[in-house]
Amino acid sequence: MTAPALNDQTLNSQRTREVLRRLELDVTRRLDGLLQGDYRGLVSGLGSESGEAREYTAGDDVRRMDWNVTARMNEPHVRDSVADRELETTVLIDLSPSLDFGTAQHTKAELAVASVAAIGLLTDRTGNRLGAVISNGQKITHRRAGIGRRNVMALLHHLSTVASETGPTNSGTARVDLADALTQLAGPSHRGGLAVVISDLLTGGAANSWTDALRAVTLRHETLVIELVDPRELELPNIGVIELRDAESGAVREVNTRDAKLRQRFAQAGQDRLAANATAIRRAGADHLLLRTDRDWVLDLAQFVDRRRRGRRVNRQARQ
Repeated sequence: MTAPALNDQTLNSQRTREVLRRLELDVTRRLDGLLQGDYRGLVSGLGSESGEAREYTAGDDVRRMDWNVTARMNEPHVRDSVADRELETTVLIDLSPSLDFGTAQHTKAELAVASVAAIGLLTDRTGNRLGAVISNGQKITHRRAGIGRRNVMALLHHLSTVASETGPTNSGTARVDLADALTQLAGPSHRGGLAVVISDLLTGGAANSWTDALRAVTLRHETLVIELVDPRELELPNIGVIELRDAESGAVREVNTRDAKLRQRFAQAGQDRLAANATAIRRAGADHLLLRTDRDWVLDLAQFVDRRRRGRRVNRQARQ
């Protein structure tokens, strides 16, 4: 499904301009102070030309192994690629009902929109293209890749519209999940480049049901998964009997948080889930960034980009 066109009045709505202005302030001013140099995206693109071979280091993509050099040198080597001058970034935003939750500085949905704004504002600096695949648990929409600030504004406005339509899936209504959206992202309609998956990875189905679809995405795109987490998903406060509602299904359950063993099991389950997600993402060949609603997301984003830059610098120095 293709998103409907947005007219000038919609694009210039007060809410969209305020959101973009606030996010642009955070992204451009704060990241410029934390990072030096210009960036075409959060991670480097796949590129179309082969570059120099270098020794393999932990974390390198095994798909870039240069077996001829490895055989000659008797040491594992990988071959870097020369990135294309233009990068097409496709953002997959999972706005399922579970993102409409937050007990700290933001809701997870707000953090998702902020992440999209950061990606758009960073890649827009050199005229790269930004498109999107958007899922709200009930339908999947696509936005064609575009260039410029106007394109970012249109995408942000559309995200706010999609988020307002989310809610528990009615009985008998077909439901789409993260795996469905990832399958569409891996399809031939999306040009190979950078794919950024933004989700809390709470699918409501089998554990890590999205892993096979994510592997298909990494075969065509350099992939970054941004996982969104709220602290109350990892630890329950001792506040007596509370009512918990499943945002995906609408099911309600009462829980006695005075039970220390229950709180301990809940915390352990949360940590186990994060560890399993990190392992699945790494095995699929994607990068992983964890953003929490109770942390400074701009700082976490800057540190992620800086780590990637430092890793590339170390590899270049080792070759010299």
